[in-house]
Amino acid sequence: MVEGFDLIVFDWDGTLLDSAAAIAQAIQASCRDLGLPEPSDEQARYVIGLGLGEALRHAVPALREPDYPRIIERYRHHFLAMDHELRLFDGVPQLIAELAGRGRMLGVATGKSRVGLDRALAHTGLGAHFLATRCADECFSKPHPAMLEQLMDELGADPARTLMVGDTTHDMQMARNAGVAGLAVGFGAHPLAALEAEQPLACVRTPGDMARWLLERA
Repeated sequence: MVEGFDLIVFDWDGTLLDSAAAIAQAIQASCRDLGLPEPSDEQARYVIGLGLGEALRHAVPALREPDYPRIIERYRHHFLAMDHELRLFDGVPQLIAELAGRGRMLGVATGKSRVGLDRALAHTGLGAHFLATRCADECFSKPHPAMLEQLMDELGADPARTLMVGDTTHDMQMARNAGVAGLAVGFGAHPLAALEAEQPLACVRTPGDMARWLLERA
């Protein structure tokens, strides 16, 4: 087993799907549409992984409460315009299929909405491999431990035998809050130094490194 882990939970955007740049661009374009100050790439990437409402509150502090529905609508418009062009990182389909084939329980914990995740799972063909998933519109957003706690409860997994794989400090903080180990991937939304500061079990630099780290321990 992967370091004794029965359950491996993956973040989606920036971990399995190469979408961090598209999310940041959609946030910035939404601000331009509403004439709001545009966050930098770093600011926009920092909020990836949070629920959409919370992410926009952090990225666009000048946003007035009555404008939230409008900016959310604009964000979805811009993201969906790019959605069909997004691809899984190299090797991800093979990695997920191999882990599932070896009997690992696989889950997803994401800041996406349920509608968004279901669309992504269907589009990529990976849905059948994941036994359970949680989205930010179903429970507390990261770094609250609720997503991991609910997944472990549903699948009967012990925290000591659960691994969270993600590309943001929000993922690593959620893992710590839930009492599970974290594998940080440094090719997504947050820089490697920020991820290392969260003291994950390990930190990998490329999708290939992620696959090797997991499969060598399977």
